[in-house]
Amino acid sequence: MSADGSAPGTGTAPSSSEEPWPVRVVSQKIGAWVARLGWVWVDGQVAQISRRPGANTVFLTLRDPSADLSLTVTTNRDVLDSGAPELREGARVVLHAKPEFYAARGTLSLRADEIRQVGLGELLARLEKLKKLLAAEGLFDRARKRRPPFLPGRIGLITGRASAAERDVLTNARRRWPAVDFRTVNVAVQGPAAVPQIVDALRVLDADPSIDVIILARGGGGIEDLLPFSDEALCRAVYACRTPVISAIGHETDAPLVDYVADVRASTPTDAAKRVVPDLAEELRLINQARHRLHRAVQNLVDRETHRIDALRSRPVLARPAVMIEQRATELAALRQRAERCLAHRLTAADDDLRHTLARLRALSPAATLDRGYAIVQRTDGHVVRTPTDATPGTPLRLRLAKGDLSATVTP
Repeated sequence: MSADGSAPGTGTAPSSSEEPWPVRVVSQKIGAWVARLGWVWVDGQVAQISRRPGANTVFLTLRDPSADLSLTVTTNRDVLDSGAPELREGARVVLHAKPEFYAARGTLSLRADEIRQVGLGELLARLEKLKKLLAAEGLFDRARKRRPPFLPGRIGLITGRASAAERDVLTNARRRWPAVDFRTVNVAVQGPAAVPQIVDALRVLDADPSIDVIILARGGGGIEDLLPFSDEALCRAVYACRTPVISAIGHETDAPLVDYVADVRASTPTDAAKRVVPDLAEELRLINQARHRLHRAVQNLVDRETHRIDALRSRPVLARPAVMIEQRATELAALRQRAERCLAHRLTAADDDLRHTLARLRALSPAATLDRGYAIVQRTDGHVVRTPTDATPGTPLRLRLAKGDLSATVTP
């Protein structure tokens, strides 16, 4: 189409509000542009096969599960039988086709002249390539994986309707924890409708605030049966979930790509039931063991402290509290006796010294001399007369005797 909005080589004038194009013109222009695309190789999943009895034309619905788009493919029965004689719904194919736009109906389809069903080896190679791509983008990073809660309040379960996987998860989970609450969403777990239904169920459960963990469960099957769980769209949907996701797809040996993206990989649906809730009997046993250990620990502590108290009580300071007082009383009595002896000794020594001093004093005292008949002659002024010149005739004198005094006068 040219810059002015007209189709090259058609001579059609540009459209405007005054001169709009009829629907047939628009349809013709679209058909012309689609025809210019030419023949292309297309990869997709067969969603539906329609073989009309007696007709040579076979109609296929080819879808891209990652983008949730589909196209109608028409081909000859001979082309289909020569390239993919056992083609079934859900299979992956590569076909050589030319896009065609039917102006009368306004529909787009593909006309195929060659169809190849993707073999198991090529399919595994594609899955390995997708696995490396997702790993490089960090979808398998262990650091982002979340641990489911120990005891979730409500569990979301995505599985097939009335399937063995649903029965295994519900039965084993309720056997382990009878009060467990599930919200189950039944979806197709294989075929072309599986991926969009599972992705929608994931979005519904992830948006439910009461859901604490989501289980994605499916029983065993062949590689083709488990292909939806290796789909890129499903892996990215699991990666985008805010709620922890447990993948329980197939058996232990099965490893779809969603197992690497999920937060927890369970080997089987039964294993998922064991991982999502604790075992009530086991928890009760652990609680009883913990109670017994706690009881023993408390009993040992009480016994140890009792022995310590008994040991303290057996000590003399607590067994006979008066011993310390008696010891101190004995020491005090001994100190008192020592003090009394020391004081008596010092008093005796002082008394002896006083007696000796008194005896010396008495020996040296004038009174002792007076007792032997001597007298002390003194003048009235108290001056002792020692020589005759100290008293002139007529001088009154005082004679001090041992037993009193006498008055006398000096005569010539």
